[in-house]
Amino acid sequence: MKKTTITPQHQAFLDELVALWPLAKGSLAQVRKPCIRPNCAACRSGRKHPAWLFSFSQGGKRRCRYVPLELVPTLREALGNGQQLERRLVELGAELLQRYRQERP
Repeated sequence: MKKTTITPQHQAFLDELVALWPLAKGSLAQVRKPCIRPNCAACRSGRKHPAWLFSFSQGGKRRCRYVPLELVPTLREALGNGQQLERRLVELGAELLQRYRQERP
């Protein structure tokens, strides 16, 4: 196994990564769903009940999970941080290519 030396560049990236916690990739959507109560006025009127769903890919398949209302703000933050991380990874890839071109004879 190759041993990696932690350079100042590596440490700077790790520090950025730690600052971005929590992280998530996917999407969050509010939907309206019927409940199980037989005489629910909201369901009978068609309004139904609000619920939050987190959608993500896992093993090449699309998955959805119910999100408790109190977790919605944290998940929103995690999704924003995940987008920020993706942008940073694109920047790092471009920087890597640029460095390669500059160092090449």
